[in-house]
Amino acid sequence: MVTIALLLSNIMTGMDATIVNTALPAITGDLHGLAYMGWIVATFLLGLAVSTPLWSKFGEHRGNKKAYIYSTILFSLGAIFQGIAPNIQWFIIARTVMGIGGGGMNTIPFIVFAQIYPNLRKRSQMIGLATAFFSTASIIGPLIGGWIVDALTWRWVFYLNVPVALLSVTILIIFYKDSKPGAKGKSVDYLGATLLVVGLVAILTGIQMVGVSSIWVVVGLLIVGAILIAWMIKVDSKAEDPIVPSRLLTNKDLVIDFVLFVIIWGSFVAFITYILMWAQGILGLSALMGGMTQIPGAATNIIGSESVSFLQTKFSKYLIVTVGTIAIFISFMTILIFGQQTPFWLLLTAGGFEGFGVGTIFNILQVNVQTDAEQRDIPTATSLAYLLRILSQTLMSSVYGVILNHALMRGVANSHHTITMRMLNHLGDASKAKQLPQNLVPAMRKILYTGYRNIMLTGLFLIIISLIIVVSMLVRFHKQAVPEQAKN
Repeated sequence: MVTIALLLSNIMTGMDATIVNTALPAITGDLHGLAYMGWIVATFLLGLAVSTPLWSKFGEHRGNKKAYIYSTILFSLGAIFQGIAPNIQWFIIARTVMGIGGGGMNTIPFIVFAQIYPNLRKRSQMIGLATAFFSTASIIGPLIGGWIVDALTWRWVFYLNVPVALLSVTILIIFYKDSKPGAKGKSVDYLGATLLVVGLVAILTGIQMVGVSSIWVVVGLLIVGAILIAWMIKVDSKAEDPIVPSRLLTNKDLVIDFVLFVIIWGSFVAFITYILMWAQGILGLSALMGGMTQIPGAATNIIGSESVSFLQTKFSKYLIVTVGTIAIFISFMTILIFGQQTPFWLLLTAGGFEGFGVGTIFNILQVNVQTDAEQRDIPTATSLAYLLRILSQTLMSSVYGVILNHALMRGVANSHHTITMRMLNHLGDASKAKQLPQNLVPAMRKILYTGYRNIMLTGLFLIIISLIIVVSMLVRFHKQAVPEQAKN
């Protein structure tokens, strides 16, 4: 029953990840907030990032049961206040509150799974189930969201979360007997927490300003954030109960897990974001057909994640990560080899490889983080892995945006402005694309393809780096295993 309650959190996050995107045009139109589109996404990610390590620390001091209940209630309140938002400013503040709640609601379940499923194979199965719930909700989210927006109003998109949250919290209150908080009685590292939050806010704000504000503003915010994080590390080295224990960063196996999470998640966000836009902008398909590019990956994500519980009884963890990384490598190479002529069915096939790779890697690395960390550090290590994934995706999303804008502006300049940015913006909308000068459409698609190709090349480069790391770890693992076998 506790597992069911926690899995409901994956339904809520999976739905929110896709259903909101469906409703965004209606939201920005109703609240006159098109200019604030970037902030709608950024503030939610900001709330997730800054709150994640704080919720895990709250769980250590007050219990994971309270941490999950409070964070889920906060997530629900954010949803309600978004639903009743009278203006875009109210909506963005409520979206931030929802993100802060989501930081705990997303990570606490994985910490609890580590406590109630000490058997690694069983824990992998539960992580696989969590992935399955998230992926299934991600598939049906746009369908439900589209129907709600058309039949009711976009506000009901957010109210949908409330009964699910209440059910999850109620089940947990009745059935979950929380273990004794591990850090109870220790002094709270308030200075370290403040430095971490302010430092993350500065870094994430700087990332969001890439391509929008002056380079000096971006660099300044990143430097300030880095200094505050470095100060936090120094403070934590002397704290009784640090927010991020320095021993996590001296654990080589754990650091490798973190590095792989950062590189691979920074890479796959390129594929998952731009494959849909590729189908619409380059192939000229409808939004519905573009959305279908997400389905194979969501389905194979479940298969990849569920297979780990069996694979880890037969193969080493680095071999499993290698297989997953090769699958993502294949997805990028498929797109790049066939280029602008890539047919729709091949986009779906590439998406299937990407989903399988991500599902496999997430499951095994999530287990690795918890087994490579000391028992007392499992909550912090779990939340830190989640935080690093958010930061990586946020950073690389901004980088990919800059890469695309550079290609588009260069293409416009080379056309001597017979092609405009306005035309390129309309190219991804099938209905508006028909109104464009048809003699210029091939040239426009070539420009768009150049930007998407450069993004895919960047994603491929990151995957190659991760492949080098994981293969070297695999070789080292087998070299260490041979002497052990000889002794036996």
